[in-house]
This record gives sequence, C-alpha cells and structure tokens, in this order.
Amino acid sequence: MKMLRLPRSKVQIGTPLPWNVRDAEGLLLLSRGHVVESEHQLELLLQRGAFVDAEEVRLVERNAEPEQAKAPVAPPNLFGLWEQTAEGLKKLLTDVTQQPDFAERVDQFAHHVLELVDLNPDVGIYRSVRQDNAKNFYYGYSHSVHTAVLCILMSRHLRWPTERVMSLVKAALTMNITILDLQGQMAGQDVPMKDKQRAAIQAHPAQSVELLEKAGVTDSDWLAAVAQHHERPDGSGYPLGREDVCEMAVALRVADVFMAKISPRALRAALSPQEAVRELYREDKGGVLSTTVIKEFGIYPPGDFVKLASGELGVVVQRTGNARAPIVAAITDTAGRPVARTVRHDTGQAAFAIVGNVADKAMLMRLPPERLYGFSAAPPAQETPPTAQSH
Repeated sequence: MKMLRLPRSKVQIGTPLPWNVRDAEGLLLLSRGHVVESEHQLELLLQRGAFVDAEEVRLVERNAEPEQAKAPVAPPNLFGLWEQTAEGLKKLLTDVTQQPDFAERVDQFAHHVLELVDLNPDVGIYRSVRQDNAKNFYYGYSHSVHTAVLCILMSRHLRWPTERVMSLVKAALTMNITILDLQGQMAGQDVPMKDKQRAAIQAHPAQSVELLEKAGVTDSDWLAAVAQHHERPDGSGYPLGREDVCEMAVALRVADVFMAKISPRALRAALSPQEAVRELYREDKGGVLSTTVIKEFGIYPPGDFVKLASGELGVVVQRTGNARAPIVAAITDTAGRPVARTVRHDTGQAAFAIVGNVADKAMLMRLPPERLYGFSAAPPAQETPPTAQSH
C-alpha cells in the first residue's frame, strides 16, 4: 500500500470523504464517507498525521466526472445543532457520579461546542443575544453554554494554549452544576431571591467542586476556576472573599456575569449588550478582559436589533473588523414595513450606518433566524442531541 500525505486542499468541510484516511502506519483514522465538520477538526487531524492510499485516490479520480458541476452542499443548520446543546448538557450533568467516564464526556461536549463556534462564531453569539423565546426551565443549562461560547472567544483572543482553553470551557459548562435547576426556577419567578435560594447560591462554588471531584475530575485549572468564579481580586466576592484569584477564574466570572446581564428573567428585562459592555468596562477600568469582550463581541453583536440611517430595521448577523460597523440583515424597508426577503448591508457605509437600537422587539418573536443566515428550517427540538456522544 503506497501512502500519500493528505493535503488540506483535498478536504472539503461538510462534505463526505471520498477515501479512507489513515495514520503513518496505515491504521484507519476516518472511514470513507466520514464528514469533517470544522476547520478545527481538520487541523487536529492533519497535526496527527493523515495519509490516503494512492490506489484509492486514483480510483476516485478515475470515476470522477469533472465536466459535471458539483451539486451545492447545503450548509448545516447550526441553529438546529445549537438548539440541542441545552438538553444535551442537562443529560450530561445528571447523575454525574454514576458515570465512570464523566470527565471524558464533558471533554467531548466541550469539543462539540468549540466545533460549533468554529463553524460560525457569529451564530453562537446571536443565540446568546436573542433569547426572546427562551424557556426559563433551561436557563441554567443555556446560560452555561452561552458562557462557554464567550470563554472560547476571550481565551483565543488572549492566545491561551488549547489545553487551557479547554479547561476554561469545561469550567464554564460545569460551574453551576449543583444549582442548574434552581437557576431555571429563579429565572421564571417574579419575586426576589428567597433566603433558602440565596444560601444555595452562596454554597454552590464549593459544592460544585466537591461533586466534580467525586465524578472523577482531576484537572486542577478546571476545578480552581469553578471554585473561584465568584471571587473578586478586591476580596468582595464569595464564598471565601479571597483576593488571590486565579486568572482563569477571573475570566470565567467576567463571561458569566456578562452573559447573565444580557439574559432576560421574569423579574427583569435583559440589559442591552451596549449597557452590559459599559458596566463591564467601568468595573474592569478598561482592562484587558473588558477590552477583549468588546473586541470579540462587538459594540453591536450578532442578534442585536438596530435601525439604519436608511430607515430600515435589521438584525446584526456578522461581525467585522470594526466593532461599531457589523453586517446587518434588513427585515423592513425604509418605511419600516416588513419585507419577505432580507438584504444584507455593510454598516460601515454611511448610507447604512447604525443610528441606534430598536427597543420594540415584537417583530422578532416569530422571525426564524435561519432566514437571516441562509439555513434550512431547524430540526424538531426533541431530537437526540449529538453533543454528549462520541465524535
């Protein structure tokens, strides 16, 4: 068997492999027909060392019909995949001490979230901003996923090593493991926090670490971030009021608090991303972390509902190099009347500059996000999430 090193250019993301992929010893890594879902997954494969059988390559090329145009590959419905993450996380974080491979399964779930971000980070941000129809019962689980998304963006911007990024993401997914259902209950209640609830909140960092250790987690960075994610360097945090807070815990707290601020509750409306950024910037005194959130999220992040200088109303769908000038999908004409077909505008152009946010979001309640991004309709929510499965 003559082996050829697999060139990156021969692999199309989202398209089935036309041949088997093997390691340098000829052992099978991926079988023909496997779909590489992201650039990150491809990069890991190439780093490991990927080869194909020269005879298989010749056979595929011989059977190919170059004169026939390839049928376009429909993009995966990322909203459908993201929609399944909260239920997937709920299943993963139930009865954790009864799962002998719990730490490995959390690692797989974290990699899945990272792969979804790699496919289109703007969609991940969109979902955290647009929570108009969110179910309060799942708040704790969806909030953990949203926090993990921001943790990925922040830590990569800061050029943290991959292993450290993964520890932070796993901490984000499990930081509230002992109060996830309580968070859902509190998100839906229209009265202030009760004393019993407050006591559970105060105790959850230490109790979460204890539960994770019982479930077999040994990653010290992961555990420290969970233990300290409500501590503050000035000693005003809890549960211990410590001042020597590790960097990973500080980053996790920033992401956690920011995402909580832009999430609606029955008792209060969500802060706008702009208000949340301003509060973060004041608290951080314009430090590295607040600046990182602004650069990665943008002043007008995907999901924000805005008015353009043209008079059109639209939804931000894509960030650009300019935090104040994203790409917006218009959903009305210049007179504010709904349109059937969305048109994208570069708000860096004066004629389409963003002139402000739109407070009345009723128009968005039944707007399928797939329309804004060109995906097909989302699959039913009851489908089994792939996130806790092996990849």
